[in-house]
Amino acid sequence: MRVLERGWLSSNCVLFLGGDETVLVDSGYGSHASQTVALVTHALANAGVSGGLDRIVNTHLHSDHCGGNTALHARYACRIEIPVGYAEAVRVWDDDALSFAATGQACERFGFDATIAAGDTLTLGGLNWQALAAPGHDDDSLIFYCAEEGILISADALWENGSGAIFPELDRPLGFPAAQATLALIASLDTRLVIPGHGAPFTDVSSALRRAFSRLAHLAANPQRNARHVVKVLLKFKLLEVRRMSLADIEAMFREVPIIELANRDLALDAGELAQHTAADLVRAGVARFESDVLIDAG
Repeated sequence: MRVLERGWLSSNCVLFLGGDETVLVDSGYGSHASQTVALVTHALANAGVSGGLDRIVNTHLHSDHCGGNTALHARYACRIEIPVGYAEAVRVWDDDALSFAATGQACERFGFDATIAAGDTLTLGGLNWQALAAPGHDDDSLIFYCAEEGILISADALWENGSGAIFPELDRPLGFPAAQATLALIASLDTRLVIPGHGAPFTDVSSALRRAFSRLAHLAANPQRNARHVVKVLLKFKLLEVRRMSLADIEAMFREVPIIELANRDLALDAGELAQHTAADLVRAGVARFESDVLIDAG
């Protein structure tokens, strides 16, 4: 098993080389697709694998986790397996049911060969991994747990410092309880190593869970906090992709992206005010800077 740790625009990719087939868990964002193909090709060559990539398995279908599916399939003709909850939306490529249009992000269309449901057992690298439901960040997300080795591929359900934004809570009051239940499930596992969807793998699972529970409680205490957080996450993600945006461009984005409009129901700001406040939040956090009226990514 090799973890290809990516920048925050793309999810980590987990490459399994042992057993009867090579498998990649998650494939990064579309604008990094050529890099993803190069990383996988290099890793396979270094391992002496001549047959290429056999299978892609997606934890969930946010654009930063599945954006490389099409390019990898074109290169290797590999199978693609997705969580079962997305099957119909992918089959007809329903932008309303998938998250790409709602978040203003891009993902090249792909198909799938099989689905994975909670409770299924996957063979990855010659080991058995149980698929577990992990709603909260996304209703249909899965995580993968290898009890034999105590390893969890946690996607965006748990990072070393927090977890993915709770998007479903914007639409209905179910996201926080679902995220709480997912963290409780992870806490019940005998895990010695977590491979998160973003950031380095880590072993201090109890501390990560404590931080995640605390962060979740903070957001759940005030709906506006979660709404502001979601808007900041989406702007930062866009900034990672394009590197610089004028305030006018940010305002236009905020008028066009459905999830931001949904979040703004709790914030009740016009798009210009929301753009200014959110850009200022990113600057205060040290992840962006202003040059005149242009917001520039800062790491």
